[in-house]
Amino acid sequence: MIRQLIVSYVLLVAVALTAFTVPVAFTLTSQLRGDTEASVRREANTMALMLAQGDPASRAALNRLATAYADRTPGHVDVLPASGTDGTDTARWGDGALRVTVPAIRDNHIVGAVRVTYPTSDLTARLWRIWGFRAILAVGVLAVAAGLGALVARRLTRPLRQLNEMASRFGDGDLTARSPVTGPPETQRLARTLNSGAERLDTLIDSQRIFVADASHQLRTPLTALRLSLDNIADGVEDAFVREDVDQATAEVVRMSRLVNGLLVLARAEAKVSAAEALPLRELVENRLAVWRPAAEERGVTIAQEGELGGRSLVLASPGHLDQVLDNILSNALEVSPDGSVITVKVAVRPDEVVLSVLDQGPGMSDAEKARAFDRFWRGQGLTGRSGSGLGLAIVKQLVADDGGTVALRDAPGGGLRVAVSLRASPRSGG
Repeated sequence: MIRQLIVSYVLLVAVALTAFTVPVAFTLTSQLRGDTEASVRREANTMALMLAQGDPASRAALNRLATAYADRTPGHVDVLPASGTDGTDTARWGDGALRVTVPAIRDNHIVGAVRVTYPTSDLTARLWRIWGFRAILAVGVLAVAAGLGALVARRLTRPLRQLNEMASRFGDGDLTARSPVTGPPETQRLARTLNSGAERLDTLIDSQRIFVADASHQLRTPLTALRLSLDNIADGVEDAFVREDVDQATAEVVRMSRLVNGLLVLARAEAKVSAAEALPLRELVENRLAVWRPAAEERGVTIAQEGELGGRSLVLASPGHLDQVLDNILSNALEVSPDGSVITVKVAVRPDEVVLSVLDQGPGMSDAEKARAFDRFWRGQGLTGRSGSGLGLAIVKQLVADDGGTVALRDAPGGGLRVAVSLRASPRSGG
């Protein structure tokens, strides 16, 4: 829009310059040519009158005047006989000179003619200077117009750019984004409307988030007490059928506790996003792998790494986000990995992003399952059936999105699932 406004302003000034400058330049050019022709014609008429006298004194005066004209001006004079002219008074421009021919008439008879040839190189140079000066002046005026147009356009579009910046921040998840109420009345009304809508939406989402977090937090205590009670009951029961029912109830309480903890983590993940920092990827990944390797070894599963895990690459992420992302992905991978299989972790470093991939050798997912995998409370088919809270990948997606990245599910080579997390690379990465 700024470019269009500048172009429109410059075009308007260009049309005005063309309308006022070009006609004046043409008029001046015509006037200079006319003055030059009139001056040369005047000299030629004077000499033709001398030639028409026919007496020796007039002829001598004509010769002296022709010689003086040649000495003092770039032109020269030719005296033509009567046979060398058709008796017409002519002025011709061409071949770099103006040629004016005036017949000498005595007693209604043509006795000769005077032709004055005047070079037009000086006149042409003068005309070029006039046109060049006006062209340079026009370019300067257009440059000034472009500068002023840019200032005016930026000033006029500043409220719109502020609204666009607010909308971009809001679209990226920053619900605190607000637009200054500036500019003309129309943009002020629009800014107030958007700010009011953003305020209501922020309040509603905050209320929902607080409710989920509070409910999850409050449910943890009774669930813990209920599990302790079931454990006490199970210790004192000898009937196998009753013990089976108690164990089943305990399992459901454990699943509910896991679900409540997942909701609490998700509510925290959806809280206001903290500023991303440049974090060492290799150190973070190696720390999480060291934590999960003992649990994997109990299942006979190997967690392997390919390459140097990004070397000295730095990624832009909020502190603690990448740890939770890896924990959830590795937990899911371990859940679906058969005994003796391998979970592979590798990093691909690109100019503006770093892709962290976790590959397992489990059953994988169909396209329909991949499409639903990030839905809340959707649970995949693990080795022991549907398990977990169904919030792991939803938490992963939320945390990665908060840091400006993306997460995708793809088929792993040879079977299984590949979880690819793309994060922004820090400009200070060492490669």
